[in-house]
Amino acid sequence: MIFREVEDRDLILKAQRGDVDAYNLLVSRWEKRIFNYLFRLVRNREDAMDLCQDVLLKVYQNLRKLEDPARFAPWMYRIAHNEAYSMLRRKKPEDDLETAQFDIPSMGGHMLPVETALAVDAALRRLSEEQREAVVLKIYQGFKFEEMSEILGCPMSTVKSRLYTALDLLKVALAPAGISRRTS
Repeated sequence: MIFREVEDRDLILKAQRGDVDAYNLLVSRWEKRIFNYLFRLVRNREDAMDLCQDVLLKVYQNLRKLEDPARFAPWMYRIAHNEAYSMLRRKKPEDDLETAQFDIPSMGGHMLPVETALAVDAALRRLSEEQREAVVLKIYQGFKFEEMSEILGCPMSTVKSRLYTALDLLKVALAPAGISRRTS
């Protein structure tokens, strides 16, 4: 484990008291993760960058309202979730990629990492927004079910249902490419 000179909790407490340097250090630690999360949701780099800036501004403006610094990550991801879904609702008619078909290559043998990433991305696009977000939060961001429930604003049973359904769909979608199961 990497030792951090100043833990997030200490930075949050300092930033809540108006320490801009502490907030800037928090941003440097979390900005890339928030961007990656948003990018996987909205699937557009420019939109994700704009949303990331909006999220970080809202975090800064509302940080004093955060009562428990240990809940910082789910709290911030909830803000990101809300911002992303607000944008998706506004843009839905013109930018709907969900209706597009993405073919996953059937490779006899091993796929290159880029091909694997493209196949996984194509399979993720086939999922509903809710299923995709559950996969992103659990697999890519490493959140616990309780935290995911907080971020998504729904019961833990709903989170689990979305995730397990999504994983089953991904397994089926990625099977032709040989990605769904590992060989030893």
